[in-house]
Amino acid sequence: MSGFVSFVSAGPGDPELLTVKGATRLREADVVLYDDLASGAILDLARPGANLVAVGKRAGRPSTKQHHVNRLLVDYAATGARVVRLKSGDAGIFGRLEEEIETLREAGIGYEIVPGVTSACVAAAQAGIPLTRRHTSRRVQFVTGADVTGELPPNLNWAALADPEATTVVYMGRRTFPALAAKLIAHGLAPSTPALFAESLGRPDERLVRTTIAELAEQLARGRAASTAAVILFGALAGEYPS
Repeated sequence: MSGFVSFVSAGPGDPELLTVKGATRLREADVVLYDDLASGAILDLARPGANLVAVGKRAGRPSTKQHHVNRLLVDYAATGARVVRLKSGDAGIFGRLEEEIETLREAGIGYEIVPGVTSACVAAAQAGIPLTRRHTSRRVQFVTGADVTGELPPNLNWAALADPEATTVVYMGRRTFPALAAKLIAHGLAPSTPALFAESLGRPDERLVRTTIAELAEQLARGRAASTAAVILFGALAGEYPS
């Protein structure tokens, strides 16, 4: 008998930001395959006796290969187990969800997706700002700052990203943001455009930095490599409502 896989979106790491449905699936699971950023206190919600398996992938660290994660999902579900694949943020946003779904489809295993709170929303909320505003910030765009090689993707839509009337959110862009900012400025975005750098969201060491794209690029270019997760917002709204 085949089991079932629930892709549960853990949010930024604060258990209080996990959905009720996500918490229910954790309590019901026989097996939990979890990412590094979806560990900690959230795993305390899993039922006693559940098999907790770390399958995290972090830049610059030894990581579980995607094909191995795919294989584990199939192997555990094939035993009839109720499997939770616990992903940080929202599973559908830069979470390699498609590869895992395709593997389950090919194996004939049922699944569901439990949505969650993505870091863009958490960063804005913690900073006390909205992501949109009538008349001036009508569009929100999410972009990855790193391709599969860890470098800045070469084929980004620079005209869209340099739009001063959009709120832009950069995921996985700590290391590549200096190069990204240089491209944005070259395509007409003002160096003084407000930026918000948010790291370790929902955790005790959470940090928010309000600056500009030019200043943030300089800071990150000088900084040492860091293992904490970060998201960058820029646009007119990013510099408002200072705390």
